[in-house]
Amino acid sequence: MDIRSIRKLIEIVEQSGIAEIEIKEGEHNIRITRNQEPIYVTAPTQMQAAAPMQAAPMAAAPAVSEAQPVVVAAPSGHTVKSPMVGTFYTAPAPDAAPFVKVGDKVKEGDTLCIIEAMKIMNPIESDKTGTIKHIMGVNGEPVEYDQPLYIIE
Repeated sequence: MDIRSIRKLIEIVEQSGIAEIEIKEGEHNIRITRNQEPIYVTAPTQMQAAAPMQAAPMAAAPAVSEAQPVVVAAPSGHTVKSPMVGTFYTAPAPDAAPFVKVGDKVKEGDTLCIIEAMKIMNPIESDKTGTIKHIMGVNGEPVEYDQPLYIIE
């Protein structure tokens, strides 16, 4: 490939607005890349709900009506927690059916999900026989060590 051809390719890249072109001709390989503004990518953040605050009772003012606090019970049953930090997946592939759904019966050793950590897919198995009562992990979202993933009853 001669220098005139290379200069012509550079002009084409500059005029067309494309970012990069790569040409292979026999044993020769040439890549032309335009300078571009840096692209900044921000990682998605997970919002956490604020802890409910209780107002201090006022001693001087009599209460007109007594409001009962609402207590939300935590799901009962055995909790399967994440053994590592990674990305939670409910199925072996994006187009595949999930390993388990709410209401499914599982046996000890059945695969519940996959956690991807450092490009390695780690199957997470049930450590109890029972029924899937609640799935707390979100497909494709990051999970932390010891984060609850499933409730088995």
